[in-house]
Amino acid sequence: MAVVRPVHARASLSLTLRVTLLFVAGSTAVLLALGQLIGISVERHFVELDRDVVEGKFTTSAGLLSSMRRPADLERLEARFASMLVGHDGLALRVEDADGRLWFASAAARALPQPGPPAAPRPAPHEAPPAAGSHAAAAHAHGRAGTLPVQWTHEGRTFRGLSRELPSALADRRAFRVTIGVDTAHHDHYMQSLRRTLWTFVAIAVLATGLLGWIAARSGLAPLRRLGREAEGVTASRLDRRLTSGDLPVEVAELAATLNDMLARLEDSFRRLSELSSDLAHELRTPLSNLMTQTQVGLSRARSADDYREVLANNSEELERLARMVSDMLFLAKSEHGLAQPVREAVDLHAMAHQVLSFYEALAAERRLGLALQVDGDAVVPGDRNQLLRALTNLVSNAIRHASAGSRVNVLIGPPPRATAPASGGTKAQQTRSPTIPAGHARIVRMSVCNHGEVVPPEVLVRMFDRFYRGDSSRRHDTEGAGLGLAIVRSIAVSHGAGVGASCDAGLTCVFIDLPAG
Repeated sequence: MAVVRPVHARASLSLTLRVTLLFVAGSTAVLLALGQLIGISVERHFVELDRDVVEGKFTTSAGLLSSMRRPADLERLEARFASMLVGHDGLALRVEDADGRLWFASAAARALPQPGPPAAPRPAPHEAPPAAGSHAAAAHAHGRAGTLPVQWTHEGRTFRGLSRELPSALADRRAFRVTIGVDTAHHDHYMQSLRRTLWTFVAIAVLATGLLGWIAARSGLAPLRRLGREAEGVTASRLDRRLTSGDLPVEVAELAATLNDMLARLEDSFRRLSELSSDLAHELRTPLSNLMTQTQVGLSRARSADDYREVLANNSEELERLARMVSDMLFLAKSEHGLAQPVREAVDLHAMAHQVLSFYEALAAERRLGLALQVDGDAVVPGDRNQLLRALTNLVSNAIRHASAGSRVNVLIGPPPRATAPASGGTKAQQTRSPTIPAGHARIVRMSVCNHGEVVPPEVLVRMFDRFYRGDSSRRHDTEGAGLGLAIVRSIAVSHGAGVGASCDAGLTCVFIDLPAG
């Protein structure tokens, strides 16, 4: 049968695509940041190289100016500075004094209309000019900013450099403003090439990381797809199947374990529902068959009013039995779904047991069963009196039905005894305890109903609190019960946070409820 999947107006992205897109976005951000960082670092490196070149020429210029001691030396100033540019086509040099007279300017430096502010203060008269080879120290002294302060353009070429006042050794202590710039064409070309290479690499890397991310995401999510294929094989008729979790990653293994627990709960609930449906159909079939048979026999021929009255009386008994069964089933359903929460009040167990035994004493005397009913012990526990009364009534009724003629039925109230080994011919106790009540706890009150009768087999003790379950011996002695009495007792005990159990020792059968005393 084809599976019809809902169609949404806006399709959701697959988990593989989501993980891939996130991976690509993260990788792209990292690559772009890395490319930007590399570009900035290389640009700063070129600026530092240009600064070092300029500082070196400033050192040379300072040496030339310090060698001029006579006015006649000024005539050789232009030639000396021109010699500095031999072999340095990428340099621009401009020299002028404080009065604005231009002493030397290369072709590229003539395009500089106004030199920038001096990068360093004029040294004091007593300070010696910087020595040769000290350009690195001078560069550090003036700082290493991201760019050089003086920048201009000449014939499409960009120059950047520094402008500084340098003293001379002339008698008038005349200072000269020296502006030195470096052509950045080579650096700019390299930076353009580097940027193209970086962005090309980033684009290719984004595509590569997208492909690798898709492969990694698909491979990482493969266990989920395998779980999906295994889950497709789980049906109502194959709830016993479990998902394989041995070789899965930790996160997926936890999901598989959770799903397996859910499947176990579903299997148990489905099994209980199937058993309930089967048992309910079986139990309802007998009274319905009796009703149909008696009604058909009554209608088969004309009868007197007394005969019809007898048929209706028999039908009424069967209907009452059906009503009790339906009422018990509703109570069990409410209890299991937490809809029959007990009302907490102080319940005197001795008074409640005396009330129940008083009713059954009259019933036993009327039916001439020859049974002695007795209650021993006393205790007060918090709980719902009506529910506990119903549980005790079911226990006493069950004990009377299975007690031997002329024996005694005892209701015992007190702390649970210490665990002892069963006597010869006895069976160990079958118990269902609430996890909130540890065995042997001092604040537990046990209410037991004991009777002498046939030895109850262990397999019956194990299942006697199940719905609609009745052992062979109970079927021989019980033709009216529906097998729900002890199931109701267990449900009431669980709602009170109590435990239930049963034991049989040499024909003495005791069914008990362990109630918390406070």
